[in-house]
This record gives sequence, structure tokens and C-alpha cells, in this order.
Amino acid sequence: MKRRIYIKVYGLVQGVGFRASTVYQARKLGVNGYVKNLPTGEVEIVAEGEEDKLNSLLEWSKIGPAGALVEKVEYKLEDFKGEFKNFEIRY
Repeated sequence: MKRRIYIKVYGLVQGVGFRASTVYQARKLGVNGYVKNLPTGEVEIVAEGEEDKLNSLLEWSKIGPAGALVEKVEYKLEDFKGEFKNFEIRY
């Protein structure tokens, strides 16, 4: 079943390759959406795809790439909207 997930990652997650690593993970999983740094220091991930793939992305985001120090992750599942064609970094 296709769903949409909104993930907000807290901690030392900017300046450590988090966005590029998220793009790699998302494309590997076959989900579409975006990742971006927030001005408050968190990373925002919005992704759409099969629910099991989104859960895999969520689990990965709790650890992140080498160099990241994830302190907390908030998320919510939503209805699929079909809004994205690929996965990208947004600025």
C-alpha cells in the first residue's frame, strides 16, 4: 500500500552529508520525495512509496550517515498524494 511519510530529524544532522545520504537511501529503496535542511537545524524528509519502504527509510533516518548524531526523530504517516517523480535535495 502506498503512503506518504513526513520525518523530522533532530541532532547533529547538518553538515555531515545527511541530505546526500538520504537521497542515496531513498533512491535505493525506490521512494520519491525530498530532503532539506531546516533553518532551525533539523532535517526534513518527505517521501512517498510502499509503506514497507517508507518504514525502512524511517529506520535508516534514526541512525543516519557516519558523522551524524541523531538525537530524536518525529514522523507521521499520511495518505499517498502522488506528488513526486523522483527523490531530491531541496533548498
